[in-house]
Amino acid sequence: MKSWFKSGIASATLAFVLATAAHAASNKVVIGDIDDMSGVYADVIGPGGVEAAKMAIEDFGGSVLGNKIELLTADHQNKPDLGAQKFREWADQNGLTMVLGGSNTGVSIAMSNIARDKKTPFFAIGAAGASLTGKDCTPYTVHYAYDTTSLANGTAKTMLAQGGKSWFFITADYAFGTQLQDAAASVVKSGGGNVVGAVRVPLSTTDFSSFLLQAQSSGAQILGLANAGADFTNSLKAANEFGIAKTMKPAALLAFLSDIHSLGLKTAQGLYLTTGWYWDLNDKTRAFSKRYFEKTKREPTMNQAAYYSATLAYLNAVKAAGSTDSDKVMDELHKMKIDDMFTSNGKIRADGLMEHEMYIMQVKTPEESKYPWDYYKLVKTMDGETAFGKLSDSACPLVKK
Repeated sequence: MKSWFKSGIASATLAFVLATAAHAASNKVVIGDIDDMSGVYADVIGPGGVEAAKMAIEDFGGSVLGNKIELLTADHQNKPDLGAQKFREWADQNGLTMVLGGSNTGVSIAMSNIARDKKTPFFAIGAAGASLTGKDCTPYTVHYAYDTTSLANGTAKTMLAQGGKSWFFITADYAFGTQLQDAAASVVKSGGGNVVGAVRVPLSTTDFSSFLLQAQSSGAQILGLANAGADFTNSLKAANEFGIAKTMKPAALLAFLSDIHSLGLKTAQGLYLTTGWYWDLNDKTRAFSKRYFEKTKREPTMNQAAYYSATLAYLNAVKAAGSTDSDKVMDELHKMKIDDMFTSNGKIRADGLMEHEMYIMQVKTPEESKYPWDYYKLVKTMDGETAFGKLSDSACPLVKK
């Protein structure tokens, strides 16, 4: 009798242990980072973004739901098929539970499709295309940091208000450039300005001379740079070298701190740009940036800061849900308020957009800069709805009209 009783207890104990282990295994958290690690956008997020995600995981405690948090990284090389392939591979073979998608709208649209198919939360950071929360939205895509709508509502409106009525665009020849040019052109036209011309430039172009000569011959007042990363810095450098920046005012439709650092204040001074975050904005941003700088010897870009914030937001949602079940986690993300070093008033809308304040900045002159990386002065703060537009106007099919 005693033997049977002991055997029963042992079996029950074993069953409980196995069930607990199975539950823990089913709630294993695996975060993937698929980004441009070596190309034209590598300084925008790249290895620095990996460091920011690691910081978030460490600050969270390194584990959640009884499991150590894993981080996988891959270089998409700005190839949509490669980004999608890696996403699918990790989802099928590595127990992937969330993806951080780095720069490149074309790659992020391809990855967003995989997120929908695999029901895996996907945080698009660095990809600016507003279609990610418009016609290309999915129930599992979150668009963090900024988009082409907010960039146009910031920089293009500012330039227009200062008398920049006629525009010529130099545009990255893929989804991002097209969407950014369209958004800026819409702002210009609705404000009484006009677009006199545009030229599409292949990604990673090094010689911008012929494109800039077309811009110069157009007679436009504003040189709209609808590109980013090394393409932006190379085009602006060339515009200065050829003297075009003296006859046309450059509009930085998407520029990052890393770009300004590369260009130097002598070249970049006076530029207006729109950003979702700046390292020297307040005490919270400075405290985070001090820690980041100790690890990387560089101040973080907006996107690297967003990587940290998005990683923490996801982990907090997993903790609140008590599960890695994607639908439960997405429910928590849509309910939560994002209040951290990135923003104090962020919310993830029904279309997947993380709505928050955006800032119009002007690059300082060398004389105005008082210490290393002191590059921006705040011109204007836009509330989230002003920057991104109303949810009721979203083209996302998920939004109930």
